[in-house]
Amino acid sequence: MKVLLINGSPKRQGNTFRALTEVATVLEANGIETEIISIGTKAVQGCIACNKCNELGRCIFQDELYNTVRERMKEADGLILGSPVYYAGPNGSLCALLDRLFYSASEFFEYKPGAAVAVCRRGGASATLDRLNKYFTIQNMPVVPSQYWNIAHGLFPGEVEQDPEGLQTMRTLGRNMVWMLNNLQPCNAPEPEPERAWTNFIR
Repeated sequence: MKVLLINGSPKRQGNTFRALTEVATVLEANGIETEIISIGTKAVQGCIACNKCNELGRCIFQDELYNTVRERMKEADGLILGSPVYYAGPNGSLCALLDRLFYSASEFFEYKPGAAVAVCRRGGASATLDRLNKYFTIQNMPVVPSQYWNIAHGLFPGEVEQDPEGLQTMRTLGRNMVWMLNNLQPCNAPEPEPERAWTNFIR
């Protein structure tokens, strides 16, 4: 089994990365392969609502980040999103990527456990988690919990080490992801039949 972790911070080795590695360490210790992909510092194309993905089966934009995550999600059994807090929300570049992925490659996400991690200096983490969790709950993905909200604190790289409860929360998240993956894996029940009734609230 494999879990994909996305570091939504432009800092490749910052506090968000450190929080994700704490989760990944627990996953690896339990025999689950992990990969952390960082979104980096390049501009990320947002969705332009062209709906070409409905014809092509993928986003019309061919950027490397989108292509890489899309391909990795084909094989992944679970997904963990990590983001720093920007103005009480996730990094906009991360959301631009996720908007395109979840809309154009939804079949690669359905029924795979997902979890979000927020790293903040002081506040805004709960709103960030709420925003990221919405990607999971619109795509039939079971949300993996922890013993506290998946939050770690720190501003400058390395400061998250001073938040032992935050790192403890990450380890618990890792153990809960292992538990959920192990319990979902043997299930041979077919996926629920989806209903598709679209209502645009136009009279």
